[in-house]
Amino acid sequence: MSDWALIIYCGLITFLTRFSMIAILKKEMFNDKIREVLSYVPSAIFPAIIFPALFLDNTGSLEIENNPKILAAIIAMIIGIFTRNIIATIFSGLATYWFLIFVV
Repeated sequence: MSDWALIIYCGLITFLTRFSMIAILKKEMFNDKIREVLSYVPSAIFPAIIFPALFLDNTGSLEIENNPKILAAIIAMIIGIFTRNIIATIFSGLATYWFLIFVV
């Protein structure tokens, strides 16, 4: 089996296992309490994804001093709070990060 065939096969299996839960479960199956609890899942998962990317370097050690990712995240967060625009937030964070890396 070639590498590409294996990648496509793994992608299909991953897609089908995740899509099956979306296709099978219906919103009417959940009561109001379960819907309320599940509404907090994205807020709980987001920090677990973002904070390691901000505070850990390539070796997995904590990097806080002279870390341009932290300043870029702070700028993006401020832009996001004031504009409530996800595109402006993403672009401001990326622009700040690239400016700090390539110019400063």
